[in-house]
This record gives sequence, C-alpha cells and structure tokens, in this order.
Amino acid sequence: MSPEEEWKLGRPLPPSQLKEAIRHLRSDPKLAEVIDDVGELRLVSDFRPFEALVVGIVFQQLGGASARAILKRLKHLYGGRIPTPRRLLRTPDEELLSTGLSRRKVVSLKDLAKRLEGGSLDLERLSHLPDEEVLKVLDEVKGIGRWTAQMFLIFPLCRMDVLPAGDLGLRAAIRRAYGLKELPSEREVERIAERWHPYCTIASLYLWRYQDVRPPAERGRRVP
Repeated sequence: MSPEEEWKLGRPLPPSQLKEAIRHLRSDPKLAEVIDDVGELRLVSDFRPFEALVVGIVFQQLGGASARAILKRLKHLYGGRIPTPRRLLRTPDEELLSTGLSRRKVVSLKDLAKRLEGGSLDLERLSHLPDEEVLKVLDEVKGIGRWTAQMFLIFPLCRMDVLPAGDLGLRAAIRRAYGLKELPSEREVERIAERWHPYCTIASLYLWRYQDVRPPAERGRRVP
C-alpha cells in the first residue's frame, strides 16, 4: 500500500476526534516522529462488513503483495468485485482454490457465507456490541481468529482503541520507529502502547503507513 492510498473505515471520523487523537498520541515522542513522517492520514467512510471479513481472511498470515494478488484473482472470478455470500456459496471449491487461496481459507469463507445466508450471524448487529463481544461472536466462524476480528473492529466498525499486538506489520513498524534490535513481542507491544489508549487504532494506522514511508535520510536518494 502506498502512502497516498486511503484507509476505508466504516463511518466518518470527525476531524475534531482525529485531531484530539493525534494530540494525545504525540505524548509519545517516538510516535510523534512517526506522525510527522507519515503526514495526514487519508480516511474515507465505506461500511461493507462482509467484504471486510473476506479481505481479512485472504490476508491472514500473508505479506501484503501476495495477499493483494490473491484478492485480485478472487475478485476476477466475480467481475472484479467481492462476491455476495450467496454467490460465494455457489462457487465450487476448486475455483476458489485456483486463486491461490488455501483450502483452510476456502472453508473459512464458505462457513462465513453460510452463517450469513442462514441468519445465524448478523454483521449489522455487531456494530452495537462491545469489542470483546464482537471478538467472541466472530471467533465462532471457522478460521476467523483474533487478528481477523480485530481488523473488523478497526475498519468497518471503526473502534478507536484496538491494538492488534500480534500483527507482524505493526511489530515491524514499532521495531523501526523505536530503534529496537528485534521484533517486539506482543507483551512488549502492549507495554509500548500503554500511553496510546484510548486511540490505539489511530496509532496502528500511523505505524502501518509508516512502513510505506521512506525514512528522511533516504528521501531524495537515487535508487541504483
């Protein structure tokens, strides 16, 4: 993802709330440097909960480039779009596997679609539940673990204080921003993030984007 791309959140984020979050996060000097390097976050409103979960499942345990390639092939099966739950259920597993999806992820996508079509899962209702309840409900879907559920909290539900401490990209960004010799553990991420509450989501967005920004020392340097 390039620094110019937008983050799609499930509801408009008032400028005053973002301003307050940034003011609060600047109390961490290292994070303040990250905010300065990244600049303005581009946030748009786009509430598509099923699509967000499909993307989350595709991206599980994959690097961004690989996941985006698989997602592109998946969309190609449906005319360039994420399919509806019903259409996904009608798609033979072999077609889904041909996109590069693992069999485990195909099972997960089908289970999610089946629950939505059958009415046992209502994604709209989740917007009214506390964070931990959302995590519990989504954990019942095959293959949706804590990371995917946290991405659902961050993006379509736009919850402000979510810390995906196990996310590899976030840990790599923290390592770079804080000058650590090794990737921080989840416990270390939680310790570093203590001063970010109640805006861990905004901190995470900045750190993810920071991974796409060249450090100041490299700006203007010609690539051989």
